[in-house]
Amino acid sequence: MDSGGWSRRRFVGALAGGAAAAALPACDNAPAPATTPAPEPEAGTSASREARRPSGPRPLYLGTYTSVEGGGKGIGLATYDAATGRITGSGTVTGVGDPSYLALHPDRRTLYAVDERDDGAVTAVRLADRKVLGSRGTGGAAPCHLSVHPGGRWLLSANYGSGSVAVHPIDASGALGERTDLVRHTGPPPGPGQEGPHAHQFVTSPDGGHVLAVDLGTDTVYTYRLDDKAGTLTEVAQAQTRPGAGPRHLTFHPDGRYAYLANEVDNTVAVCSYDPASGRVEVGEAQSTGTGSGTNYPAQILVTADGRHAFLANRGHNSLTRYAVEADGARLRLLGTVPVGGDFPRQIAFSPEGTLLFAANQKTSTVTVFHVDGASGGLRRAGEAFPSPVAVCALPL
Repeated sequence: MDSGGWSRRRFVGALAGGAAAAALPACDNAPAPATTPAPEPEAGTSASREARRPSGPRPLYLGTYTSVEGGGKGIGLATYDAATGRITGSGTVTGVGDPSYLALHPDRRTLYAVDERDDGAVTAVRLADRKVLGSRGTGGAAPCHLSVHPGGRWLLSANYGSGSVAVHPIDASGALGERTDLVRHTGPPPGPGQEGPHAHQFVTSPDGGHVLAVDLGTDTVYTYRLDDKAGTLTEVAQAQTRPGAGPRHLTFHPDGRYAYLANEVDNTVAVCSYDPASGRVEVGEAQSTGTGSGTNYPAQILVTADGRHAFLANRGHNSLTRYAVEADGARLRLLGTVPVGGDFPRQIAFSPEGTLLFAANQKTSTVTVFHVDGASGGLRRAGEAFPSPVAVCALPL
């Protein structure tokens, strides 16, 4: 998050200090929302390839900071109407500190959260009864992202504060074991204005052959092979952005040959090519976010399941940029921006069928929802914003 000398935690604290103290109902013992059996992606990834007819309330999990003024008490619980987008709060999973990013196991039985603190950790929560299954240290500071490897056996996490990535085993119950690997990004040297590496994302490529770490501090995307038996990492490639870009978030086109990179520091996006055989990424030319010359912090970029449109969250401009995806994924064409209806949209996510887009607005402590037009990529607000304390992540199932 920090493009200067501030630590991530200081920056977050300053942002949250003026946030409204919105609160979810205190219903920790409320029945767990029903879930459907099909596996879904981690928070913020592209929508499921197979659209399903909306029916009944859907679960929605909300990430927050618990250690800042106006923050939440844990992981927020809610449901949403898949037809209207209306959100209804239902309680909180307590006992999880600073759960700023969330991910779901492929079997949909376990939720994982980062504990974004100086002594970083990752926590598992069993969804059937919302029992916290325990936490494991990430070996680094301020973990800000995590994802589950497609096979469901490994949890991948990124430590922003210390610039490292970690791997934890997942047992049959969904609980986490002790860390099997930790790799700190020691090269290349930090980019302009950065004091060290800042790992911001750790994800698996669509082919499943590689895992990729995006590091804002070193202006680099690192590619690793994950040993699926030992849970260890071997670096196989590095891809540099232009100096000072500050890459934050990468998302793949559905065909797996291209990916799109949001650059936080220089307010750009880039189309990247990806070679499944070698794991090599090539970063293309920087492109506009459509937000003008003012200060902006691009956060997260998503691609629709059909690969026709992409959306970018802009925290300074408080908007969502719309792109048409062209040339079989090789090109982004700027369509314009839409006001997000909140302040500082930290993260965005699709509903499973891709008809809704959720934006977690950190400074206004709200979640806004949009209807997505599959043909045009148009966005239309779905009613009033939902209050959620220091909203930094929304995971709709």
